This record gives sequence, C-alpha cells and structure tokens, in this order.
Amino acid sequence: MVNGVSPDMRIAVVGLGYVGLPLALALAKHFDVVGYDSNASRVADLAEGVDRTGEITVEQLRISSLALVSEPAGLADCAVYIVTVPTPIDEANEPDLTALKAASRSVGAVLSLGDIVVYESTVYPGVTESVCGPELEAASGLTSGKDFYLGYSPERINPGDSYHTVDKITKIVAGQTPEVAGLLAEIYGSAISGIYIAPDIRTAEAAKVIENAQRDINIAFINEITMIFQRMGIDAHDVLEAARTKWNFLDFRPGLVGGHCIGVDPFYLAHAAKAAGHEPEIILAGRRINDSMAGFVAAEINRQLKPASKIMVLGLTFKENVPDLRNSKVADLIADLERVGHAIVVYDPVAADADARDFYDIELSPSLDDGAPYDAVVGAVAHDDFQALSPAAIEQALKPDGLLVDLKGIWRRLELAAPLRVWRL
Repeated sequence: MVNGVSPDMRIAVVGLGYVGLPLALALAKHFDVVGYDSNASRVADLAEGVDRTGEITVEQLRISSLALVSEPAGLADCAVYIVTVPTPIDEANEPDLTALKAASRSVGAVLSLGDIVVYESTVYPGVTESVCGPELEAASGLTSGKDFYLGYSPERINPGDSYHTVDKITKIVAGQTPEVAGLLAEIYGSAISGIYIAPDIRTAEAAKVIENAQRDINIAFINEITMIFQRMGIDAHDVLEAARTKWNFLDFRPGLVGGHCIGVDPFYLAHAAKAAGHEPEIILAGRRINDSMAGFVAAEINRQLKPASKIMVLGLTFKENVPDLRNSKVADLIADLERVGHAIVVYDPVAADADARDFYDIELSPSLDDGAPYDAVVGAVAHDDFQALSPAAIEQALKPDGLLVDLKGIWRRLELAAPLRVWRL
C-alpha cells in the first residue's frame, strides 16, 4: 500500500463532470493531480478554460496545476485513482454500471502494486468490492486487498450550489482496511473541511444511496398532498408557508423531480432491497408519485386550454440555474402536452441548444417574445432570469385570456394588471 501521504503523491481523478472536476481542482492545490475524461472534446474545452457545466470559472482553471488527459495511458504512475463517473439507470429502471465498469478497466490497465482505487459514484451496497474489484483484477492481473486496495467516498456535489462546495462539505471515506481508510481521510482532509470515516465500504455505499432516496420520498409526500389540495381548492404553497412556522417541519416543495441523483438513486436502493429478498414499498411509491407529476400537470394544463393551444414553456433543465438536461421531467411534461395536440415552444437561456436537440430533439426558442402571444406560459424551472421577469413581460407573452402556469412558485407575489388566469402547483 502507499506509504503515507506526501505533496508529490500523484492522484488521478477519472471523470471530469459535475463531481470530478471540482474535486480534481481542490486536490490539485495540495497534490500532483491528473484529470482524465474519455470525452476528448470535454478535455479540450477545459484546456481552453471552458467548463460547460458552469461550476468552474475560467480563472479557476487557468491558475490550477491540474493536468488534463483524454487517453487512459495518461493515468499511468499514479498512486491513488478516484473514479467519479455517472451511474444512471436503464429503460427498465435498473442500475446501469456500464460507465463504472469501463472506468475500472481503464484504471486496471495502469494499476501497480500498492495502488488505491477510490469510487465516488452512487451505487448500491457491495458494488465497489463485488463489481469494481473484479473488473480491476481482470484488467490488471493483480489481486484486490493484496496487490491493490479499494476505497469508497461518496460524492455530495450539489450542482449550482455556490455554498456547499466540495471543500466545505463533510466527506465520508471508507477503505478496504483501516490503514486505507486513514490514508484516504488524510488525502481528502487536505482539501475538505470535514471527514467522517465509515466502518467499511458497504456502510459508506449504503449511506450515500439513502441520502437522495430520503429526499425523493419527502418530495413525493409534498407532491401527493399538493394533488390532494388541488382537488380541495387549497393553495399548497400557502399551506406549506403556514406549516413552516413549526420548528421541526421539513421544508420541501412540490414539483417535477428529475436529474441524475434524486430521480435515479432510489432505484439503486430498490435493486439492492430486492436482491436481499425484501420488496421495497415506500421507496418505489415515492418514485411512482414523483414520476407521475409531469402527467398530472399536463392534464391540468390541458383541462384549462382549448384544443391545439400554443404554449411557451420556460425552462428545460432539471434544476434552476444549472445547464444539466439529464433526466429532465420538463421534457416529459412537454411530450405529454404535445401528445394531446398542443404546440409547444421552449425557452431556456441556461441550457445549451445542442444538448436540447441531442437529448430530447427540442429546438430552443431564442427568447420569451419569439412567437408571442401564447395561450399559456408555463414557468417550469425557477431560473434567476425567469424570477426577474416583470409583470409587463409576462402579460405581453400571453393572450388576453391566457393561462399563466407557475410550477415552482416563481411568481406567487407578482401583481399582474391584466386579468390573466393563473394556475399554480
């Protein structure tokens, strides 16, 4: 195993997305770090100072000593490998470990005696040792736990959050041996304010997978009571505002739940539960409710509009002020509205045009005014640009009898002069 931590220790970060890039830059302030991504265009962009995720500035990239490579050979001679590739689900909502296995094979090809391989990707308990370990062994010809060692340190990156950055969070670390765990605590602790050492890798994996599953279940409860209050003619946001005055009320909001974490991780936990002989109920019930929200909203909008209405949807990304379009439930809402005959125009100043086309075959509108006035305007994502819209801008985008749909409570306090119809989630 690596003999202690030193500033000249070479560390590889495999995967330079929302998780890997901030971590690589943080560690590069203390160690010799190489960042690898199989996407050559991503590496080329970063070399030019361009981070299309919007998480890192040009200046941060310019002053960093981080080396960037897009070929696995560039990973050679590292002592510690940190794997941060995505772990999505497939069409059957089962874990898709394709990228994780591929990254393991790339690392395995350059592994040496005593190296440590750490995984940050969200997985179900057992994956690091029972799936990744064998992949590394097959590619390297070495033996896990004897010739090289495994670790797990789940990511806790929150895209678009400038406060809970990687250097300010508490980082869970776990190792195949206590010595590995201690060494990882020292490495991560050099760049991160808080370290928690879990008793073993499976415990750390389990801790990560329940974090987002818990959020998903809580949001599902709020979404369900929102549907109930809709039937009762009660504003759910008013109810939640009142309930928040209790000191221990959990502050969650209704809405579309997508993205690559909350909308995915519960399925990893459900998969592990079934493999252990337990049929999960609450976990999958939460997923069903949250996945049904796009259809619920589409039905309500359709009920209040004439056939073949023209609708402007504001926002396509899965989260406010973040360009990430993966698993966006707004796309499901758009598809549901188109399916019943409405014409949809989408405006999102944060999303990349090419990504909208590639992910969903959607052509983004250049502005809110393009094609106005509309029968309905749907506030689907609470981007700062949309929260800053004036009453006049909204009124001009709508026909005199138009419908304003506010899914995120963006315009609850906005005073509109025109007699518009308003529907809020």
